[in-house]
Amino acid sequence: MPELPEVETVRRGLAKVLEGAVIERVELKRPDLRFPFPSRFRARLEGRRILALSRRAKYLIAELDDGARLVMHLGMSGSFRISEAGPIGEPYHPRGRDPAHDHVVLHLSGGARVTYNDPRRFGFMLLLAPGEMERHPLFVGLGPEPLAPELTAATLAPSFAGRRAPLKAALLDQRTIAGLGNIYVCEALHRARLSPSRAAADLVDAAGRPKRELARLISAIKEVLCEAIEAGGSSLRDHRQADGSLGYFQHSFRVYDREGGACPRKGCRGTILRITQSGRSTFYCPVCQK
Repeated sequence: MPELPEVETVRRGLAKVLEGAVIERVELKRPDLRFPFPSRFRARLEGRRILALSRRAKYLIAELDDGARLVMHLGMSGSFRISEAGPIGEPYHPRGRDPAHDHVVLHLSGGARVTYNDPRRFGFMLLLAPGEMERHPLFVGLGPEPLAPELTAATLAPSFAGRRAPLKAALLDQRTIAGLGNIYVCEALHRARLSPSRAAADLVDAAGRPKRELARLISAIKEVLCEAIEAGGSSLRDHRQADGSLGYFQHSFRVYDREGGACPRKGCRGTILRITQSGRSTFYCPVCQK
């Protein structure tokens, strides 16, 4: 499933053609994706201008000129293809080449088309009325954005205080921090030299103040996400950048999917291990991550 850097990369690519454009016509190739399309979905979109394209956690959000918001989630295999007037453009990943999986087409002013392709159909689209997003179940309770200035060791400490859940589980909890996924949690924990099995509460003192390790973790999270976005995300199975090219951050993985490899930390002689936590693979170095 695409994680925050991949979704942010897609957002930046789509923003170039979506922001400021009018949705002149909507094609729906089927009645549903993971969920049925909202009532009057086509009629409510046609004629609307897209003012901005933003991201919240792993959701893409198109802000429309009537105050409504089009919320889009890529699921496991969703992608967007931008086609200018004329030949069909390059898809974001190879599966996007098969028109049998083209489910939604937005025809924009100026002649561009944006096609949503999703072989597994785990993605979805919602159309929320003005003010509805703030109280929608998908967004109520979401934690802070990991790259937001307000996410600091001090602001995260209350969420960790007294929490015996492993660090890996705590960081994947979207109520703690919004948008983090398996790959980048593994990578951030290695950079912060913290074991994924360590209790979250260990990073906060008895008075509820953050320890230096929590500040180190926050720094590592921001660092790895920024580097991944700069590299265009990680292309493992599904993700490609807006121009169809691959992301390259997978070549910078320190631990993820490197079971049996040598720990890349200078001076460490550890070997990367893989364990299963809550049904997901966790990769880490048992020597330098404590």
